[in-house]
Amino acid sequence: MKKKILFIVLLLNFSGVLAQDTFKTMFYNLLNFPLQEPASARLNELETILTDFKPDLFMVCELNNSSGANGILSMMQQAINTNYQMANFVLNTSDDSIGNQNDLQNLIYYDSSKFTLESQTEVSTLFRDFNHYVLKLNTVNQITNPILLNVIVCHLKASSGTNNQQLRLQMAQDLTSYLNGFSNSEYFLLAGDFNVYTNSEPAFQEFIDTNNNITFIDPANRMGSWHNNSNYVDVFTQSTRTSTGLGGTTGGFDDRFDFIMTSTSLENNAELQFVPNSYQVFGNNSNPNCWNSAINSIDCSGTLFSQAIRESLHNFSDHLPVTLTIETNQNFLSVPEVSYVQPTFEIVGTNMVSTTLDITLNKQPTFTTNINIYNTLGQMVTSISVSDKTITVDISYLSEGIYYISLPNVNVQPLKFVKVN
Repeated sequence: MKKKILFIVLLLNFSGVLAQDTFKTMFYNLLNFPLQEPASARLNELETILTDFKPDLFMVCELNNSSGANGILSMMQQAINTNYQMANFVLNTSDDSIGNQNDLQNLIYYDSSKFTLESQTEVSTLFRDFNHYVLKLNTVNQITNPILLNVIVCHLKASSGTNNQQLRLQMAQDLTSYLNGFSNSEYFLLAGDFNVYTNSEPAFQEFIDTNNNITFIDPANRMGSWHNNSNYVDVFTQSTRTSTGLGGTTGGFDDRFDFIMTSTSLENNAELQFVPNSYQVFGNNSNPNCWNSAINSIDCSGTLFSQAIRESLHNFSDHLPVTLTIETNQNFLSVPEVSYVQPTFEIVGTNMVSTTLDITLNKQPTFTTNINIYNTLGQMVTSISVSDKTITVDISYLSEGIYYISLPNVNVQPLKFVKVN
């Protein structure tokens, strides 16, 4: 008798089984950081916020100066992830004759294990720049199939009225003209403080115009007349405050000014797309009682965001951040693409010093020539040329307090030392 052997063959359609990696994005109006005091205390509040969300891409406006930019970077590297880097800090190149706005800058911070900054461009308008950054995803297939994400950060003209609406429109039209040079298949994020009160405003209509080369969409899908309309409390971002003395607007929670929008190419696209229902206003519990209240009040309580987080948001800015998750069917690299000896450094002896500080490096970096020292406000107090693996730094002239040492453009955690008498 012959035995019948049954073979069970499992066929896997590998083309349909897609790996999926995600990254988290956040946009935040920093409210005149660090010129709006108290900068040191506010940086601690920002640390609480960012440590909770841990954005892979952090996009900001109302950043005043390079000291503030470096202070945020140092905090993020120490508190969250040593891989954080930032784009080059640049001053506004646009005509500021309308309102002298050259102290309000845009910038991005990014996890350099997931992204490489390919380029950055300032797009001039009649008022403030659009800042365009091109990030390459550090995926396994980045050589054969590179994925580029275009990130545009902006801050449109503030205030109500027909004249200000027209100024916002002119800024948006300048961006449209710039984007005419790009393919509609390219991937774009547009993040910023739009200062619009309704989706019918000309500037917003310009962004979503389907006749444009790059058409933007609202991932939250919450079109309407937002201003002072409690039906849109779930997407309100401003104002977090009702009391004076902290800077910024104090009108309570009643406006949707802050956005992360995407190009149509990022919708339902397996290679790169925003995750449906991932758009969120960080700190907003969608509590209808929050309308016209302060974000740290009991009226704004809920299950998503704790009292502690809402206190930090209230104390740091008059805006709330907005967040969006992006998904790709490729995998991020788990190890560096090229193996090399990472530059590291350490303080010789104790970090409680009064006159001189001795620093040693395991190797001399080939792409930096300085070691920078920052105070707790993020202000660079000195920059030391690297000429040897052992460096002695005179710090006798520094005031007592805590300082941080960093290697620019190198993913190593800053060192802390305390200046004492």
